[in-house]
Amino acid sequence: MQFKYFVLSLWVSHLGNGVESAKVLGIFPLAGRSLNILYNKLMKGMADAGHEVTVISAYKNKLPIGNGSYTDVILTGVEEEYEKILENAKYLETAEQYPIWQSYHMHQLNLMIDNQTFSHPNVLRFLKERHEFDAVVTEYAWGEAQLALSSYYQCPLVVLISVGGVNSWVNDMLGNPVPISYVPHSWMLGDFSQGMNLLERLHNMLFFLYDQFLIRFIQFPANDRIIQSYMPNGPKAADLYHSPSLVLLGSHSSFRQSTPMAPNMVEIGGFHIDPPQPLPKDLQLFLDEAQDGAIFFSMGSHVKSKDFSAEKKQLIINVFGRLKQRVLWKFEDDALPEKPSNVMVRKWMPQIDILAHPNIKLFISHGGHGSILEALYHGVPTLMIPVFLDQFNNAFQSESRGFALKLSYRDRNFTEETFHGLIKEMLINPKYQLRAQELSRLFHDRPMKPMETAVYWIEYVIRNKGAEHFKLGSLKLGWFEYCMVDVLLVLVGIVASLVIVLVLAFKWAIAWFGRAGKIKQQ
Repeated sequence: MQFKYFVLSLWVSHLGNGVESAKVLGIFPLAGRSLNILYNKLMKGMADAGHEVTVISAYKNKLPIGNGSYTDVILTGVEEEYEKILENAKYLETAEQYPIWQSYHMHQLNLMIDNQTFSHPNVLRFLKERHEFDAVVTEYAWGEAQLALSSYYQCPLVVLISVGGVNSWVNDMLGNPVPISYVPHSWMLGDFSQGMNLLERLHNMLFFLYDQFLIRFIQFPANDRIIQSYMPNGPKAADLYHSPSLVLLGSHSSFRQSTPMAPNMVEIGGFHIDPPQPLPKDLQLFLDEAQDGAIFFSMGSHVKSKDFSAEKKQLIINVFGRLKQRVLWKFEDDALPEKPSNVMVRKWMPQIDILAHPNIKLFISHGGHGSILEALYHGVPTLMIPVFLDQFNNAFQSESRGFALKLSYRDRNFTEETFHGLIKEMLINPKYQLRAQELSRLFHDRPMKPMETAVYWIEYVIRNKGAEHFKLGSLKLGWFEYCMVDVLLVLVGIVASLVIVLVLAFKWAIAWFGRAGKIKQQ
């Protein structure tokens, strides 16, 4: 009887799935290590679900695959070139602000990446081979050239937005109705949890208007040229822009402003986080013996604390030396001169596993999106030192949520006393820990695990041939129809016509009564 129930459950599970072994192509040409952890985990999740996965990226998969298969198409040389760009980048000099044309810089970076990708010999060889796919999965970052692969292979398109959120280009892509009167643009810097004033709403509108100009007059033509280079007579970028069947958002409602979401927008924030694994013995012992608690300091994979100015490094060393807590510091050099006795440094540390340790009382981070989700997962309060790009906005959002404080790298008030004071405030005041734990409960309170959610919806799109029924009707409207400009013009025309008729009638009445008066006088 037990065996019959077991067979029945397998049969029901098979019916519920409806997708046997699909062929899925992932294309992720950006060579950032932290981002590729996300890409790799997502595609591994699809492979573990029994699918045949092929991935175009700069990194070879090193994770074990459970059921299906995982084939790499490596963009050789791209990782090395990206590392050189990072070495030459002066990101530590970035000011805490976003200019109106910030999106243009991102567009230029993505254009360089796409040109590099679709001229790479391994990709050209792959495209010439006869492959069939049931879905294409890619990250979208101001470029339609990658989206065109879904047209090339005649299959549904799934877009991943690793930084998540409901940002301007995703809304526009899916026709998601998000009023800019209260939803700030991704480059709007500040705490807008209580709304925006007039000047802020004007600034917000300028960001959105510039994005529309950039997308339609610069981005689309540039991507059309790339698409034609590998797919003659291929689709136009403007048509591809609205083609995604599904958008997977690497965010969660516990860490963003509440906004409307289209049916084909699904949040999977934290899908890359696995249950904690045992720590290396030296790290485990170091944390276990931290009677006053411990602090974990890591600036992620793009920003390296070894590149901090000598003055800034000495400041941090002095502050850590004044603490009674132990400190784990991800420091990318062989040695740290004048290292205090309560500090342990390593070039690499298992961040997720460290944050899971009960003695970790504070996480000092750069404010990267992945690090924030990992801190929320484990309910750890965070002091953020943002350096560039989305880190500034992430820090503002985290502070407004109540589980973090921020001190930008180039902040004029970044002194030894300020840094020490913020650390002591977060260690002594229990409100940050309580808020982090509260948000962590919200983060975990879901009907399915985020990876299971991602796999389910990708399979759903494959199973339902693109799930066209999920796409909003607003995508079929021109901007003048969507904004009801034509209706307003008709109403204005009707009102104007009535006014003209009334004015003419009034003039006629005056003239008539004038003539009647003259006749009476005669």
